[in-house]
Amino acid sequence: MLHSQTGEGQAQGTATTTIQEMATHDTITLEAFLENDLEGYEYVKGELVSMSPLSMEHGEISINIILPLGSHVRENQLGRLYTAETTFQLGERVVKPDVAFVSTARLPENRRKGSPVPPDLAVEIVSPTDKHYDVTEKAFAYLKAGTPLVWVIEPIAKTVMVYRSETDFTLLTYLDTLTGEDVVEGFVCPVAQLFE
Repeated sequence: MLHSQTGEGQAQGTATTTIQEMATHDTITLEAFLENDLEGYEYVKGELVSMSPLSMEHGEISINIILPLGSHVRENQLGRLYTAETTFQLGERVVKPDVAFVSTARLPENRRKGSPVPPDLAVEIVSPTDKHYDVTEKAFAYLKAGTPLVWVIEPIAKTVMVYRSETDFTLLTYLDTLTGEDVVEGFVCPVAQLFE
């Protein structure tokens, strides 16, 4: 989160930009966004995009995917799992997937900042205020940046859209089984379990 900074030698009126001031501007540079990591926002081609507020249902689904996926990743030493606070740079876009997986081979050396590489798996949970167009466009942005697997979880229909490319995607229903395919090898989870 960005805070106003006033050093001992600075005058009161010369504090750096606050998050509220930055959020009211239409545009921001990629460098400024990466430096300040504005909480509650993603970055798309020069503009701040406000993230939907998270509901209790959203949190429950997040935990329902994080627990089994995290256990599988850790037990098999496949890489690292990241939560919604973590930023990932996709070219001129900076996103915060609800859940993300990065394989050991692709982990950046410096992990004290957001990731300069896209995740191997990105998980997005659709919120009530999300527009279908925006969710699909975001899934395609992951794919274009090099993410080989994207899961879009839809709570109302209790479905998961699995994207592998712009022309290869599958809709899984409540009765199907979600797998990590060749990205998170060996991971298996009933879709119904995500919505318990």
